[in-house]
Amino acid sequence: MDEPPYTKGIYTARVAVKPSDDGNFVGVVTLERDDGAELEDTVYEVPTATPTEVEALEEAKALAHRILGELEL
Repeated sequence: MDEPPYTKGIYTARVAVKPSDDGNFVGVVTLERDDGAELEDTVYEVPTATPTEVEALEEAKALAHRILGELEL
């Protein structure tokens, strides 16, 4: 599933899904910070696994929006 990134200022959030050990799926958000001098990446995982990739992706999107919403620019 190739989702477009979400951006806010110098931050870009990319969402993805990965399988968990129990056969479920976990949403993942990679937050990139590019201030021109250095590129930093931080990875966040949705705390709960879901039974489908679609649900995990929706959870990852929600987490990305929360993370970007809390950023102070």
